[in-house]
Parts: sequence; structure tokens; C-alpha cells
Amino acid sequence: MIRPRIGFLGVGWIGRSRMQAMVETGLIEAVAIAEPSPEMAAGALEIAPGAVLVGGYDALLDQGLDGVVIATPSALHAEQSIRALDRGAAVFCQKPLGRTAAEAAAVVAAARQADRLLGVDFSYRFTTGMRRIREAVAAGELGQLFAIDLTFHNAYGPDKPWFYDPAQSGGGCVMDLGVHLVDLALWTLGFPDATEVTADLTAAGEPLAGRNDRVEDHAVATIRVAGGPTIRLACSWRLHAGRDAVIAADFYGTAGGAAFRNVGGSFYDFTAERFTGTHAEPLAGPPDAWSGRAAADWATRLAGGARYDPDADRLVDVARLIDRIYGR
Repeated sequence: MIRPRIGFLGVGWIGRSRMQAMVETGLIEAVAIAEPSPEMAAGALEIAPGAVLVGGYDALLDQGLDGVVIATPSALHAEQSIRALDRGAAVFCQKPLGRTAAEAAAVVAAARQADRLLGVDFSYRFTTGMRRIREAVAAGELGQLFAIDLTFHNAYGPDKPWFYDPAQSGGGCVMDLGVHLVDLALWTLGFPDATEVTADLTAAGEPLAGRNDRVEDHAVATIRVAGGPTIRLACSWRLHAGRDAVIAADFYGTAGGAAFRNVGGSFYDFTAERFTGTHAEPLAGPPDAWSGRAAADWATRLAGGARYDPDADRLVDVARLIDRIYGR
């Protein structure tokens, strides 16, 4: 097994966290970093002291890399991913892969053309709780699913101005938080087609009503899928919820239910339970070091020689459903 040479574009706290997870596999070589913040770059070099700090993305790609990890603002993801793929490098990108389904589809097409591994940091798939719930659904243990309730409320809003510019972000809390929920639901169900999508998006309590000069800070959506359950999604920034965050994915079927929920407002600790009537059976709980598993999985697959994976097409399915929530 050859250790792939990996470059890291953007090493804020998420970028550094994913770097740490990849380095800890022992399967990759972190060779180069592109980061304009000296403080962030210094922190990354503590994780990968053998890496070189380069002056920009072109210089990063010139290092002869096997893969690139992208943790930059959303508006840059698609273009930066395609540039890396066109240079023959695999890509692991922060979500969203693109601001629209068209952007996401262009990246997936580039990965297919280059025959290179493409991954997106849908990290909640790698929680022990959601994996066990997905296994229970696949085994038919909940019977016929008829309802899924998805929630991600955040007591805070993002601290970078670009999040609030639709042209740069592609959307507000749905793009930032709801995309994780949409991915979890589709992934659990095996990516069925959505037959109907309705949504109400508001900013500071007022309907967006087609405005393109601001993004939503609260959203409620109803999604009906072919032959499956009705999915209800709610997400928000700066909600007065009495805690840092409310995160949940509840699944209800004819033979039982299951719930994935955060503990005490935590962004990191989760429980999973299976329900039968009034009985609750624990499936998973903290501690669970899940946040870097998607990155480590990509690194492991890349080191094992993985190339283009047709499951990357599912990334476009997620983006298309987000587009429909936004009415585009």
C-alpha cells in the first residue's frame, strides 16, 4: 500500500480536524498546506510538521498530489474540486459540494471523467447511532416507514459574512445545517426519488418570498418520497431553544420507531434508541469519536487504491433536493 500525498486547502478548525483524522490513520502523507491565516497554518503544521506551506492553490496543485482536502467557503468548492480532479488528484470536500445541483453535478462529472475518488464530509453518516438506525431500517425492523422528522436548530449563526450572502453561500440554514439532515434521510432510505417538496423559508421572522438579497435563518420543509415516508425537516440559526443546539432524526414505522438525538444541547454527543410502543432500547451513546470518520474513511479508501465510486452520483441527489427546498 502506497501512502498517498495529500494537500490541504484551508485549515481552519474543520480543516485541521479532518487533517488530524487523516494523519492518524497512518495511511497518508500530508505534504502541503495552503492557508492565508498564519495562525491557522501554524496549527496545521503542528499536526503535520513535515508539510510545506505554499502560497496558494496553484502552488498546492503543483506539488504532484494524489489528493486534495478542501475546506474553503462554499462558493469555491465546485471550481476548486474540478481543478484538482482535472489535475488527477482525488478530492475530499466540505459540504456543500456545490451551491446548486448544477455545480455538484459538474464536480461529479469531473470525478467520473478523471476516474478519481470524490468524497464530501457528510460526517453524521459516520455516527454509531445513525449507522445502527440505518441497519435497523434496512433489515425491516421498524416495519413500513411512514414518517421521518428531522431537526437541526442552532442557537448561533455563522461568524463569517459570506454565509449571509446568497451568491456566496447558496442559501442559509438549509444549506448549512439542513443539508446534513437531507443526506441522512436519503442515505437511510436508499435514495428514493422525491415526488413533492414544499417549504417555508423565513429571515428574522419574515418570509423570504423570492428575495435574493438575504438568506433564511429558519426553514420548515415537507418532502414526500416515492413509496416511502413523509419527511418533515426543520432547521434554523439563532433559535431561542434554551440550549446550544437541538439535533434529531426520528424514524417511525408500522413495527417500531428509532431516534437519533443530541445530548443536552451538545454538537458532538448523541444517543440512538429503538422504540416499541412505550419501550425504548438503547442502540448507541456517547462517547463516540465520529467527527473525523468520513475523512479517515476517504483517506483509507484512497490509500487502498480506490478510484471513482458511482455512489458519488448520490451527492447530486442531495443537491437536487436542496434546490427543490429553495424552489429552484
